[in-house]
Amino acid sequence: MRGLSLLAAAALSACTMGQSAEEVARAQAKSVVNGVVAQKMPGVNAAPVTDCIIDNASMGEVYSIAKGAVVGVSADTVSTVMTIAQRPATMSCIARNGLGVL
Repeated sequence: MRGLSLLAAAALSACTMGQSAEEVARAQAKSVVNGVVAQKMPGVNAAPVTDCIIDNASMGEVYSIAKGAVVGVSADTVSTVMTIAQRPATMSCIARNGLGVL
């Protein structure tokens, strides 16, 4: 709960600086996903895979993943990231970017 409060506070403070809560959450989620991709898919350029995963996640999933940047990455977070990575739209995105590694 405390982590959620911190995430909300960070998102709200960023809003006053010109960023929306969605933008802040997406940035935080990207940092988490990048770490998960690097760990689960060694040797892969994580950045483009991360972009595909974030682009194919729902906002609820983005917020859930972003929470990992505040409270730590849990097994549920890793599972969410890997589930999104295996979706057809995500796989297509990865293939379009020449990263057919999943």
